[in-house]
Amino acid sequence: MNNVAVVVVGAGQAGLSSAYHLRRVGLEPGVDFVVLDHSPAPGGAWQFRWPTLTYGRVHGMHALPGMELTGADPERPSSAVIGEYFAAYERAFELRVRRPVDVHEIRDAGWGGRLLVRTSEGDWAAQAVINATGTWDRPFWPRVPGQEDFRGRQLHTAQYPGPDADAFVGKRVVVVGGGTSAVQHLMEIAEVARETLWVTRRPPVFRDGPFGEEEGRAAVSLVEERVREGLPPRSVVSVTGLPMTEAVRRARESGVLERHPMFARLTADGVEWADGSRAPADTVLWATGFRPVIDHLAPLRLREPGGGIRLEGTRAVRDPRVHLVGYGPSASTIGANRAGRSAVRDVRALLAASAEQEAAEQEAAAPAPAVSVT
Repeated sequence: MNNVAVVVVGAGQAGLSSAYHLRRVGLEPGVDFVVLDHSPAPGGAWQFRWPTLTYGRVHGMHALPGMELTGADPERPSSAVIGEYFAAYERAFELRVRRPVDVHEIRDAGWGGRLLVRTSEGDWAAQAVINATGTWDRPFWPRVPGQEDFRGRQLHTAQYPGPDADAFVGKRVVVVGGGTSAVQHLMEIAEVARETLWVTRRPPVFRDGPFGEEEGRAAVSLVEERVREGLPPRSVVSVTGLPMTEAVRRARESGVLERHPMFARLTADGVEWADGSRAPADTVLWATGFRPVIDHLAPLRLREPGGGIRLEGTRAVRDPRVHLVGYGPSASTIGANRAGRSAVRDVRALLAASAEQEAAEQEAAAPAPAVSVT
C-alpha cells in the first residue's frame, strides 16, 4: 500500500495544472502526491489527435501555469507540439508522472478517512483525489437501427486518421455531429471524397463576430448550472456555437456545410430518413463527442438522480475528498488551469483540517500525566 496525501488521476491539462499548484503549496511530487496517467506518453488527449490538426489550427489552446508555450511551428501536428510541451513541463517542475497506469476504481478505504485508489500498478491510500480523466477515452456512439447491417465503415472522431485514409478518398461519406470536430472533418474530407453529407440532430448555430471574455463567462455559466443541478454536463462548445471563420464561410457557400436532419436508420448501403428518402454511403463518421471518464468513481456513489455529479466549485458534493477538474465548465484549457488552482486550494484546506483533527485525537488519547501525592 502506497500512502500519499493526494492522488491526481490524469496528466492532461487539468491534471498537470493541479500537480503544479500542489507543488507550489509545498507538497512534494512522488512523496506527498502522485500523478497517475494511463496514456503511454505525455500530451494527454492531444497525443491522439489526427495529423492534419496542426498547431496553427488549434482553437483556444492556453498555456499551462508557470510555463508558456513559445516558438511552436504552426504547421506541425498539434499532437507533436503539445506532447513535447507537456513533456518539457513535467520535467521542468519534476512532477514525476507515473505512466502507463490504469486506475480501476476509487472507493472509501474504511480507515483514517482515506480513499483507496486501485490501479494496474498497485493500490494507493490518499486523503484526497483530484480526478482529471477528461473525456477522450469514452467516445459517444449513438445507437440507431440498422447499424449492424451497414456494409460500409463506421468510425468515430476518436479513431479519425485524417482525410487521406482509404475510408474517405473517393468515397461517399456521411459525417454525423454538430460540433467543431464535425465541421473540421467535413472541410478536409470534402477535398478527397466522392461526395459528403452532413447530418445533425439539431440545426447548427454559427457564431459570427468576436467572442470575448464576457461571452465566455456567460457560456461557461450555462454549463456550470447543469453541474450544480447534478445533470450530465454539456460541452462549452454546445452553448457557444460554431465560430464563423473565413474557411467555414467558404465551406457554407460551396455547399459542404449544408446541414441535413438526422436519419432514422442505417441501411446496408447508406442512410434512410423517416420519410423513406435515402442517401448512399460508404463511410459514416460519427463526430458525436465524448462523455466524462468517471466509471472508476462509481464505488463512491457520487452521481445524482439526474445522472451527473453535483459539484461545488470542483468539489463533489457527496464526497468532499474528491475533486473533478476538466469536467463540465472546466473542460477547456483555460478552465482546466483555473480548476486545478481551485481544487488545490480546497484540498489544502482539507489536509489542514485533517491534520488538526488528528492532532486533537492524539492529544485526547494521550495518557494523563502522573500526579505526585505528598
